[in-house]
Amino acid sequence: MERLEKKRIKGHIYYYYSKWGLVNGKWRRLWQKYLGKPEDILHAVEGGGPRPQYAEVFHFGLAATFWQECQRANIIGHIDRHCPKREQGLSPGESLALAALNRAIHPLSTSAMFDWFATTTLRRHFPQASKAAFASQRFWDHLDRLEPAMTLAIWKAIITEVIAREAMPLSSVCDDGTNFYTFIETFHTQCQIAKRGKNTQGRSHLRHVSSALFCHADAQVPLYYEVYEGNRNDPKQFPVMIQTFHDCLTPSFGGHIDAPQVTLLFDTGHNSQENFRFIDTLKLHDVGSIKLCEVKELAEISPQDSRLTPCQTIG
Repeated sequence: MERLEKKRIKGHIYYYYSKWGLVNGKWRRLWQKYLGKPEDILHAVEGGGPRPQYAEVFHFGLAATFWQECQRANIIGHIDRHCPKREQGLSPGESLALAALNRAIHPLSTSAMFDWFATTTLRRHFPQASKAAFASQRFWDHLDRLEPAMTLAIWKAIITEVIAREAMPLSSVCDDGTNFYTFIETFHTQCQIAKRGKNTQGRSHLRHVSSALFCHADAQVPLYYEVYEGNRNDPKQFPVMIQTFHDCLTPSFGGHIDAPQVTLLFDTGHNSQENFRFIDTLKLHDVGSIKLCEVKELAEISPQDSRLTPCQTIG
């Protein structure tokens, strides 16, 4: 039995919290804890006491949201399944997932990533992570283990699950490309895709790398990407990417990528008779664009012209 006891000692009142029990058939006090004077108890209830010396503030909302999405897509599981975990430290999946979260939330260099990580609630999910595990060399060690074919297999596994879980129809897919310049020297032979060509940033004198991205037109979810030589022009690379994209996503629909029917959206950089014929062979719908100089007569017609009528239905 527990009691709150009041004792008067030398004219002062003190309170104790005590526990009583039977000892040899008699009630005896088993233990007691001193609580203090009435004013001490009131001070404690009202939240008084010594001021804290410091406070640790953790970023919660954005980190927790991205971590939840990372778990839903099973990013770490897919990476570690194709690239098994090493015996010590973070696994390749954990290391790359945390690096991706950092890029999405607060991009930093690999050497500064642990300082960011320590200020987020992600520490709760990776209590074993240390500063040594976040060293730049450890990150590059994990990245070096991912061969191009392995990376593509991981991506296909992730995007297939996402498409199925979200019931995402590919009724319209957008494709666009760009390139970015590098400072790789002319006689460097290890990188085979950095080539000189027409650069969108006006740095054609530098070696650059080209890339293309296919996205869901409505959800903006990336579906497929391609990195290729900087000196390959868009019309020549376009059919290669379309074929690879077609082959990559076909398993996601049980061998029928045209069910639902895919409509491909692209800009004038991919226009050519050969490309349109190739799209027809894959039975893909497409929406492209043309330059104003090619249709001068149409460009000169006012939108208020009486010959133009609104389209009521889209068939």
